[in-house]
Amino acid sequence: MYRERKTFYQQLQAKRNSKVLVYVTGDRPGMETRIASDVYDYFVNQLDRIGKASKISLYLYTRGGDTLAAWSIINLIHQFSDDVEIIVPSKCHSAGTLMSLGASRIVMTKQATLGPIDPSVNHPLNPQIPGAPPDAKVPVSVEAIEGFIQLAKEECISTRKANSDAILSILSQKIHPLVLGQVYRARAQIRMLAARLVVRQVKDKKMIDKIIKFLSSQSGSHDYTIHRREARDELGLNIEKPDDSLYAIIKNIYDDIEKEMELASKFDPNSYMGADQVKPYNFRRCIIESIDGGSYYFSSEGTMSRQQIQAQPGVLQNVIQDKRSFEGWKYEKD
Repeated sequence: MYRERKTFYQQLQAKRNSKVLVYVTGDRPGMETRIASDVYDYFVNQLDRIGKASKISLYLYTRGGDTLAAWSIINLIHQFSDDVEIIVPSKCHSAGTLMSLGASRIVMTKQATLGPIDPSVNHPLNPQIPGAPPDAKVPVSVEAIEGFIQLAKEECISTRKANSDAILSILSQKIHPLVLGQVYRARAQIRMLAARLVVRQVKDKKMIDKIIKFLSSQSGSHDYTIHRREARDELGLNIEKPDDSLYAIIKNIYDDIEKEMELASKFDPNSYMGADQVKPYNFRRCIIESIDGGSYYFSSEGTMSRQQIQAQPGVLQNVIQDKRSFEGWKYEKD
């Protein structure tokens, strides 16, 4: 809990000679959260209480989220310090990796991973998921589109059966042209944002081009993971390996957060209910914390109950009903 973690935050601040700010988006299956624009004001509140600092250490755990929200957050933090480092205890993927590019250095544990920054486009005109509700759409990956085009071009060269117009026609039959246009814009935007951020830790233009190309298109899959050695030796990012005492502090913070947010366990209503007929719940799904600014946390609260409904005449079906009483941000000072 936050009260207990404050001791670890004090240890980390003393170790890094900095002000520590913590941002964790939960990836518990069934209770995921992501980097989003709604956190911006909470970061402002935290940073106002921290004030101008010679150095800020952002402790970051995330599977990603909104690209422009990530861009805004890392640039906001730089308004309060010229020296911003990101500490990665475990996962820092997608938009989280984009934020890391904007740091002066990235402190990575041995289990820490970065990932590709190629975005997926979510648009009302995206293809619908077969058999799912009408509003369930398939996210369109920027690099999946590029991969199809490259595959089709290679096939055209080898068979001479088609041309670029035919490829585009086939693609637009499956993906709405407006979505394809958004994909093109998203690809250009992520590369521009990455180029503007990474200059804080890498100066060589050829190395910058190499980093951006790999993270935005050459990794082969959005699920590709980049460990500390590859990030440092292959990509040329400014990576710091924590010593044993620093690692212990980072791990203590992560273990406490992991336990509170239950990051390692899938949320299953049946398992959660057990033998109970009615059971309340209160799940913390995202946190933004500091010693000076307290703890903002995104919470889902309510009650689950076992009910019997008539699925068809004469047939009763057991279901779990979720009566959610609150979902949103709360604040804890101590």
